[in-house]
Amino acid sequence: MQRFATAPWPVSLKLTSLFGSLLIAGVAYGAWRGIPPTGFAHLFGYVIACVILAIPLGAALFVVTGYEVDGSRLYVRRLFWATEIGLEGLSRIRRDPGAIRRCLRVFGNGGLYSFTGIYQNRELGRFRMYATDPKRPVILSLPNRVVVVTPAEPEAFIRHLLMYLPGVEVDADKADA
Repeated sequence: MQRFATAPWPVSLKLTSLFGSLLIAGVAYGAWRGIPPTGFAHLFGYVIACVILAIPLGAALFVVTGYEVDGSRLYVRRLFWATEIGLEGLSRIRRDPGAIRRCLRVFGNGGLYSFTGIYQNRELGRFRMYATDPKRPVILSLPNRVVVVTPAEPEAFIRHLLMYLPGVEVDADKADA
């Protein structure tokens, strides 16, 4: 099994994560400070403060920490587990920094520690993204879905995939064109 690091966090992801975390912590603190001393309102206020704090904790659990390739399987490493993606039928791999511009987040995380979930745009349609730097995507076209990842060394990642899946079409990096 070959492991690949994720692309380094860009400044935008660092700032979004920092300010998002501070904002959420501030709101949770405000909710906690506003809790009445007794009664149902006390319990309700305590639950609300805890739920607010669960947002960054939940996002941290789903952060992308790396990728592993084992034959025809890609594993997206998270903090405590891996999301398995079958690569059977992979038809095309491409690198295009502009391919995920103007995408709409359908469901998932849009910048609190990572960009993960279901996204959609005109060029790719609906796709799954497991990314740290949206300007450095590797786009994997599978039979019924598109997956976007952002390894730190895209060329090495693609070469490794091609060792297991020869004959897959590889598009040139449009940034180099």
